[in-house]
Amino acid sequence: MRTPTRGTFKSQFLLPAGLLVVAVMASFAMFIPGADAGASGRADATQVSTSATHVTTRACGTINLKGVTNSTRNAGNPFNSSNRFCLNGHLISYGSRAITYANPPQSFISAGQLLFAQTCSSCHGNDANGVNPDGTATIGPNLQGVGAATVDFWVSTGRMPATDVKAVEAERKASRLTPLQALELAAWVNSLDPSVPAVPYPHLATADQSAGQDLFSLNCAACHTIEGSGDALAFGTNAPSLQNRSVTAQQVVEAMRTGPANMPRFSGNLTDAQVADIVSYVTGRLQHPDNAGGVGLGGVGPVAEGFVALLIGVGGLVLICFWIGERS
Repeated sequence: MRTPTRGTFKSQFLLPAGLLVVAVMASFAMFIPGADAGASGRADATQVSTSATHVTTRACGTINLKGVTNSTRNAGNPFNSSNRFCLNGHLISYGSRAITYANPPQSFISAGQLLFAQTCSSCHGNDANGVNPDGTATIGPNLQGVGAATVDFWVSTGRMPATDVKAVEAERKASRLTPLQALELAAWVNSLDPSVPAVPYPHLATADQSAGQDLFSLNCAACHTIEGSGDALAFGTNAPSLQNRSVTAQQVVEAMRTGPANMPRFSGNLTDAQVADIVSYVTGRLQHPDNAGGVGLGGVGPVAEGFVALLIGVGGLVLICFWIGERS
């Protein structure tokens, strides 16, 4: 009988060992943050290709991650979020227990294209790329790659379509379009270059307003003031008041994640839970203050209190002195 050689043993065990290693690595990949998951929830291939701004995966297609390429978990990046749902090469939703980000349905795209041609193309170009048919630059900027949340914010707050295209800053006003039309516009613009952030839907039931107040003081009060009443900035711009109750929780998240105008983009330094805490504080205590100690006086703090003390307190003492002098 022939004795197996050393090479024969290698060939017998090399293939099974290799298959075992691949199976173990595939099992680990299912639990690695950022591993791509399709609609079924099973692990798809990890990142197929990555560039400076775009990530392509089999389940989610190509997504523009400009401005949110960070490694912080649950901070607005779909590939670092705990929950992500993709279907047929499209990113549907992502986020966490604190905030869910969802793109408008694909069925909104055709209506959004028609609406864009009627209300937006004169300033942003027919293809939303900031270019006129003759190749010159339009008044408005390129909108491709800004994400659905950016379009929804500017339209839902009434800043767009603009009343005065030459204004230094677009002012908040009643929106000319309905919330549904804002999502239709967002759907079409986002279809040109699928991007994030998607439209956010914050869950504030478990948010911590006390933590939100601390975070607001550190990140927002410098421009919006500690009471959220807003203030003037440089070059004729301003930080709007957040005490306005028409400012919704969704719009606050959109502003923080997209950074409109002079506002910085909070895309990597604040998690979804921290953003939800800030939103809960803004839409809670700032917009519905509890002035248990007396009159709120506009919520501007010691300035108003000092004015009242001078006007009523010192003024009253002066009148009493005049009265005493007249009697004597």
